[in-house]
Amino acid sequence: MSLWPRRTKTPVGPAPRGRIVRLVVESKALSGNRFGDPETRELPVYLPPGYEDGSERLPVAFYLAGFLGSGHSQLNWKPFAETLPARLDRLLHEGRIGPMIVAFPDCFTKLGGSQYINSSVCGRYDDYLNDELIAAVDGSFRTAAHRDHRAILGKSSGGFGAIVQAMLHPENWGAFACHSGDSYFEFCFLTDLPRTLTELARHGSVTDFLATFALRPKHSSVETHVIMHLAMAACFDPQPEHPDGFELPVDLSTGMLRPERWDRWLAWDPVRMIPQHADALKRCRQAFVDCGARDQYHLHYGARQMRQELDALGVPLVYEEFPDNHSSIDYRMDRSLPVLFKAISAGL
Repeated sequence: MSLWPRRTKTPVGPAPRGRIVRLVVESKALSGNRFGDPETRELPVYLPPGYEDGSERLPVAFYLAGFLGSGHSQLNWKPFAETLPARLDRLLHEGRIGPMIVAFPDCFTKLGGSQYINSSVCGRYDDYLNDELIAAVDGSFRTAAHRDHRAILGKSSGGFGAIVQAMLHPENWGAFACHSGDSYFEFCFLTDLPRTLTELARHGSVTDFLATFALRPKHSSVETHVIMHLAMAACFDPQPEHPDGFELPVDLSTGMLRPERWDRWLAWDPVRMIPQHADALKRCRQAFVDCGARDQYHLHYGARQMRQELDALGVPLVYEEFPDNHSSIDYRMDRSLPVLFKAISAGL
């Protein structure tokens, strides 16, 4: 039986609802991480309406949340907007996708995020995803357990994680969607570092800032940008022997760039990674990249460069820019999910 729905007229009535199952995963990959972040975590998994009555194996997608988010946040009620499970229900009801399973990993850390990569300071979140969560989903549900039928998608840091995972693990991920993903680090990170340095100077040191941040009941926009930069340093340039576990790639007093540190960040820039992972990306069944043309972090410039690199490799790509910024753009999954579903359901 084909998974692709065939509808000849507009559906009537409310969309049937899928359900969320929460797996408990005891992680070896996250064991002993420096920040003491939990090793045992819940993995919410969306099962489509009628899952219990079916017998066919279903394609799977993993959704990666942006910085300061987790998979759980995609399940929460939102004013004037849909949760992601409600969006999946509606798209299925409208015939724009077929039945699929979607997992929502929790990769949050005390610094606000993990970038979904391995770090000797933050923890081994790449291993957590690929060695533990995929196995947990495939072992618990009726999945089509093959990379051709598995996609990964996300927004912002989650978009970064999606394209990086596709490059690092083509054996696991057959398609990806990168919504406004971190890229072209000279524009999206370096340009905002002066504001971070000014805020750190008010506290005296990175250590003092982190101690204060942890105790504050509310955080300003400036403070959340500081913690973001510190998290990026811990992910991209971990230094286990350093008292803080990391350093910023600029001098804290003069702002002078420290090339030996900044190069460690640039090695994780998707714009630079794409040519180095050409063979992996050429195995991709489908790529989807988009970004708002007024993105506050200037990520549309990185998106355009990623498009050039992916096109040069001949990767099957849907690329779109849209008239919006970086915030509240979950509606863009109405575009990416049908594209991904078509790719990962082919052959089932």
